[in-house]
Amino acid sequence: MKKVVVSVAVMLGLGLSNVQAQGVSFGVKADANMSNFILTDFADGVKSKIGFGASIGGFTKIGFSENFGLQPELLLHFKTSKMEYVKDGPESDFQYFGMEIPVYLVGQTSLGSGKGFFGVGPFLGLGFDARYKPNVGSEVELYKEYGGQDSDWQRFDFGAGAMLGYEFGSGLQISAGYKIGVINTLNRQKDDFSMLNQTISLGLGFRF
Repeated sequence: MKKVVVSVAVMLGLGLSNVQAQGVSFGVKADANMSNFILTDFADGVKSKIGFGASIGGFTKIGFSENFGLQPELLLHFKTSKMEYVKDGPESDFQYFGMEIPVYLVGQTSLGSGKGFFGVGPFLGLGFDARYKPNVGSEVELYKEYGGQDSDWQRFDFGAGAMLGYEFGSGLQISAGYKIGVINTLNRQKDDFSMLNQTISLGLGFRF
């Protein structure tokens, strides 16, 4: 994880060192998200089903040129998903709250009265709270250690993301994004199973 943090820091440093006359601007954004998990080595029939949530935060746009820039973001998110263990059987709920720091390399071009843009890059994630509800009236805190055992989930995530959007002349933005984690969400059973987080988002933003 330390290597990951250092790599992102180096990327940010290189971006800042190459800022040209395009300058730096700031913005805010809010997304609706749909998330679930990519499962590996689970029993046949176990499915991770999409749940709905939201995120809110801000970003900085660092211009390299008229068509390229770097966009670091800081987002707070609430996500949900469901797990189905038997086809058409009862579903268990996951709820998780945390933050993400994506850093996108952005390309943009004039389109109509505004700009179309596309970005790709890595992200770091940190979980604040995560809960699993296997049935009504029961709840498990996934970051908590029970009976001296490791927690069920680990708090840190790392992965890659992409976004596509349009910015109107007023600074208003509409965008869609996709993120996939490459670190196993599971902690205590990470050697037996794998759960990789994935999220699709649709949102609005405004760049000042």
